[in-house]
Amino acid sequence: MRIAIFSDTYAPEINGVARTLKRYTDYLDKMKIEYKLFVPESSYQVPAVSHVQRLTSIPFLLYPECRIALPNPLHLKQTLDEFNPTLIHIATPFNLGLYGLHYGKKHNIPMIASYHTHFDDYLSYYHLTFLEKWVWKYMSWFHRSFEKVYVPSNSTKEKLLSNKVHDQIEIWGRGVNHEMFSPTKRSKEQLKKKFHIKEKNILLYVGRIAPEKDIDIVLKTFQSLPESVNKDSHLIIVGDGPQFRSLAEQKLTNITWTGFMEGEPLAEIYASSDVFVFPSPTETFGNVVLEALASGLPVIGANSGGVQHLITNGKTGFLCEPKNVNQFVQQTSFLLENESLRTACSKEAREFALTFSWDDIFQELIKSLEVVVKERVRISA
Repeated sequence: MRIAIFSDTYAPEINGVARTLKRYTDYLDKMKIEYKLFVPESSYQVPAVSHVQRLTSIPFLLYPECRIALPNPLHLKQTLDEFNPTLIHIATPFNLGLYGLHYGKKHNIPMIASYHTHFDDYLSYYHLTFLEKWVWKYMSWFHRSFEKVYVPSNSTKEKLLSNKVHDQIEIWGRGVNHEMFSPTKRSKEQLKKKFHIKEKNILLYVGRIAPEKDIDIVLKTFQSLPESVNKDSHLIIVGDGPQFRSLAEQKLTNITWTGFMEGEPLAEIYASSDVFVFPSPTETFGNVVLEALASGLPVIGANSGGVQHLITNGKTGFLCEPKNVNQFVQQTSFLLENESLRTACSKEAREFALTFSWDDIFQELIKSLEVVVKERVRISA
């Protein structure tokens, strides 16, 4: 199997799609499965790798840190002709995805898509709701020619089915590094010393600092905690994004903005915090929620999207109605004031996260991709 992968985002970009695709290509490398990846050039300096083609790109208007590729069709055609893919995998429905779709159709190559982002949910945050009908029309047209569409959660599958995007939809779940994200990394006193925190309780948010993540709900929840809880609590916000500078510069009381973090420093923050607050209602999965759970951290999350499948009320945390600050305040306060419940939730969270293995997930994905290729060969014979 030779896979040509098209995506408008990839490592070292900082988002869930880029990180998932990096895991995917690492697994392909490990299993010695041939692939050629086509992505926009990065705003960061990255070493050249033969099987990763980085193409000329420009910043995306709404997200300057994300880039839109400007592919050279002749160069792409030559590269693909030489590679001679047996499968095309398209991860984003933009410029590069459109070229991959065109090439696959023209050369009668089996194609699959992976769906990662609810773009329709983003529209209201950028005052573009009038485009929702057209977004779904485009998504239905774009995905029509694929053999299968892979999604990260059941709620995402149901949403695509209800919008008639495709009728062959499979779950491609997500995993977590159980060794990296682990309760054994807990060192609360060291964390408090590092960020000059005096308060007893540490609340944590990890993710993009962007409107669609409902970062305002995180801040309102923290500021609305009962005085008896708030005075002894500190909020750490880890991440970067379009709202980072404007919010961090406000220097709000008992709130630490770390910027982007990864690896061991991030794992230590997860494990050393007391409660994870994640109100984003737009997730197709919720990678950071799974990282928090693996670290033994109870989660207060939105009862929406992929996150709803990761939290069991009273066992691994609590689900709240999206944007309902009162519910987020109530459940956060309840957890902070009940240490024995937090301890029980921490144990349940870790045990639940241990059931998510990247290797198992990728093994199932590759088996499914092989079936797609073999079925096309059978039909063509």
